[in-house]
Amino acid sequence: MMQHKRLFSGIRPSGDLHIGNYIGAIRQWLKLQDEYEVIAGIMDEHAITTQHEPDALRRDTLETVMVYLAAGLDPKKVTFIVQSHVPAHAELAWILGTMTPLGELERMTQFKEKGRESKTREGLMTGLLNYPVLMAADILLYQAEVVPVGEDQVQHVELARSLAERFNNRYGPTFTVPKPLIQKESARIMSLADPMKKMAKSDENSKSCIYLKDSPNTIREKIKSAVTDSEKEIWYDPGAKPAISNLLVIFFEFSGRPTKELEEAYRGKSYAEFKSDLAEAVVTGLSPMQERLRGLRNDEAIVKDTLATGSKRASKIAKKTLAEVKQKIGFLSL
Repeated sequence: MMQHKRLFSGIRPSGDLHIGNYIGAIRQWLKLQDEYEVIAGIMDEHAITTQHEPDALRRDTLETVMVYLAAGLDPKKVTFIVQSHVPAHAELAWILGTMTPLGELERMTQFKEKGRESKTREGLMTGLLNYPVLMAADILLYQAEVVPVGEDQVQHVELARSLAERFNNRYGPTFTVPKPLIQKESARIMSLADPMKKMAKSDENSKSCIYLKDSPNTIREKIKSAVTDSEKEIWYDPGAKPAISNLLVIFFEFSGRPTKELEEAYRGKSYAEFKSDLAEAVVTGLSPMQERLRGLRNDEAIVKDTLATGSKRASKIAKKTLAEVKQKIGFLSL
């Protein structure tokens, strides 16, 4: 039997997931779990690098796992872990931090962006600066060969590669040097309120986003109120008709009907009729997952057992890596 390559991916638990997350990322995981040995981390230590509410973090950690399970990820194929349940993440991050030049971290895109947002340097926390080192530790700890990332995250994988090579050159072969697996979004889902902005859970306009937890009536209302273009024709042209084009993409993703077919079907018909049918396609498409999600919410013990089993399985790999690292850098063992 062929051995699958090991893949690691971290999921930061923060806020409710929406259909953009579902279409652009979650559904791709259904393919990855059959192609790789997947370790999926719920990265709660990363989540505390920005302001958070403790109760919300606990809830979001469970909810994130529930959504992934409800979407069809199989815990027999995917090892789910909570980052803080495996202390080796933080230990390895400290060790790697002693080998990471400050300049490299200050050049990381995320730190530079947050630096521009902060009025004073005093407003920047060390955790944000060290975020990429912890991310590198997350990857290297499990000897992951592949890391699926969007193009904006490749820089973090490159740092992990650099640190792995630096350590291996100094102390001998220890870490697998990971490669990024660039995740091309199957569709870029835009805001229902502003088709020039990507759909985001951080958007203050609640009608801009369809959350995976939204009820059928809420979904219908949000799509009914979605902005449209001035002309009444329904066709796909992101430049000239960004709003309708976005709705056509959503319609295709939930119905499987190509945009050309949809254009023909709604030729001469009103936006209202188009939106009504689109809403039913989304409601129908999300229904099976939402039903499974309700079941999981009513039995949190199943989710916690999945996390406990996954963390135990992952800890064996992590402890082996960390023990080798400690031995090679000269830590005394008893």
